[in-house]
Amino acid sequence: MTTHANEILVLAATGKTGRRLVRRLRAAGETVRAASRTGEARFDWTRPDSWQAAVTGASAVYLVAPDDPAPVNDFVKQAVEAGVGRFAVLSGRGIEHVRGGFGEGMVAAEEAVRGSGAEWTILRANNFNQNFDEDLWHQPLMSGRLALPIGDVPEAFVDVEDVAEVAAAVLTGDGHAGQVYELSGPRGLTFAEAVETIARAAGRAVRYEELTPEAYRAELLAAGYPEVAADALNVLFALHRAGHTAEPVDGVRRVLGRDALAFETYAARAAEAGAWS
Repeated sequence: MTTHANEILVLAATGKTGRRLVRRLRAAGETVRAASRTGEARFDWTRPDSWQAAVTGASAVYLVAPDDPAPVNDFVKQAVEAGVGRFAVLSGRGIEHVRGGFGEGMVAAEEAVRGSGAEWTILRANNFNQNFDEDLWHQPLMSGRLALPIGDVPEAFVDVEDVAEVAAAVLTGDGHAGQVYELSGPRGLTFAEAVETIARAAGRAVRYEELTPEAYRAELLAAGYPEVAADALNVLFALHRAGHTAEPVDGVRRVLGRDALAFETYAARAAEAGAWS
C-alpha cells in the first residue's frame, strides 16, 4: 500500500466511523491525529480558533461535516493552505436528491473538496447497521417497538466497519482521487425485516410499526428531539421512501475487493456482544 500521509487528521474521531477508522489506521502503522470536541486533539466546528492546530502537519483529512454548512468551506481552504493534499469525505447516499432540511453540511463538504485543488474521494453511505445498536434506533428496540415513516421501501444498510475500512483505503492508497463511492450492504431489507432479524438474533420481542410522517414528527418531539432534528429526520425518510437508497451498490467491493457485510451477520454479532440484552 502506497502512503502519502505523514499524519492523517480524523475528524469526529469519537463518532461511529471515526473511532473505528482511527483504530484501523493506527493498527496499520499510520500516524493519526484523532480530533473531536472531546478527543485527543481538540476540534470544534463552531470554534475556528481550534482548526489551525488540528490541520498543521496533516497531509490527509477524514472529513465528517457538521449539520451547519457555513464553516465547511473556510475549514477546507485553511486545511489546504496548511498542506493537506487529500480528503476523504463521509457523505450520504442519495444526498444529491435532497433540497434542504437534511445533509446540507455534507453537500457543502462535497462542493468544498471538489473545488479545493487537493485530491478528494467522496464516500456516500447508506444508513448504518450500527444505528440499531449505538444510538438512533437502539432505545426504541430496547423498548420493544420501532416506529418509522418508511413503508415497505427497502434500505441497503451498510456496516460501519466496512465504511471505516474503505475510508482507511482511500486515505492511504492510490487510485481513488476524484471517485465518488456509494457504500451499501449486499442487499436491501425493509425496516420491518431488519427489526425481525434483530429480534430473532437477540431473542426478544420487538415489533415494527408504520407511522405517517406527521405522527413520527409528533413522537420525536414528545421524546425531546428539537424541532430542527425532527424535521431533518423526516426529510431523511422522505429520501428513503423515494427509493434513492433502496438498491445495493458495489462501492465496498470496488475499493476492498470483497462483499460488504450482510445485515444478518451484523445482527448476530451485535446480539452476541449484548447489544440488545
